[in-house]
Amino acid sequence: MADRWLVRPATPLDLDEVVRFNCDMALETEARHLDPERVRLGITRLITTPALGRAMVVTDADGHLAGSMAVTTEWSDWRNGQFWWIQSVYVVPACRRRGVFRALYNHIEAEARAAEDVCGLRLYVERENVNAQATYLDLGMSETHYRMFEVDFRAK
Repeated sequence: MADRWLVRPATPLDLDEVVRFNCDMALETEARHLDPERVRLGITRLITTPALGRAMVVTDADGHLAGSMAVTTEWSDWRNGQFWWIQSVYVVPACRRRGVFRALYNHIEAEARAAEDVCGLRLYVERENVNAQATYLDLGMSETHYRMFEVDFRAK
């Protein structure tokens, strides 16, 4: 029997688990320890301030959280539209390879395609995370020629 996943916006009731998901994801993918209180404040702002984007979760049929992700926006003057950035993707280890991310992605892609001012989806991925890269390619995404640079004022 195929897994059934329900994708919905995160609510304050999901906050503890989504904070844990983000902290676990950073440790797993970047060996980086995040400050849970800073993450809590960031997710709370995302949940309560639609202009920043949104936090999404996916649950199983019993309502247990199986994963989460954030979606933020970037204006493209070249395209006169917004890119939606997929960020902070996490799938509970016991639920991996069962279509959780696909459910999240398909939900967001459908919303983006239906929105008049959205011109595409983007995400970034660790160079070593070949499993995630294979998933993104399988979903029809393609690698770009861009490299990402940053100055992180809040990095530890």
